[in-house]
Amino acid sequence: MGIVKISDLMHDNLRDASDALSRSINAQAEHWLRVGMLSELHPELTYGDICQLMLRGARTGAAELSFVKPEAATAASVTARKAIRKAAR
Repeated sequence: MGIVKISDLMHDNLRDASDALSRSINAQAEHWLRVGMLSELHPELTYGDICQLMLRGARTGAAELSFVKPEAATAASVTARKAIRKAAR
């Protein structure tokens, strides 16, 4: 664990988001870090796809989502889109 310096504005944003989403400031920061990391690793995924990827990782006990193969993420994205289309019918 280490210390990360952030701007006062970012800290204020974290505080507001953590209050709104019932998370600690550290949990909110970690969430944003994970989403940002996964967005960079898998630019083809939407925010919803990334959330589903994180939920699956939590259910299966996958500690490190950074090692998810892009093919698996793409398959998850396709599966998610199919489910959304099916539910919309």
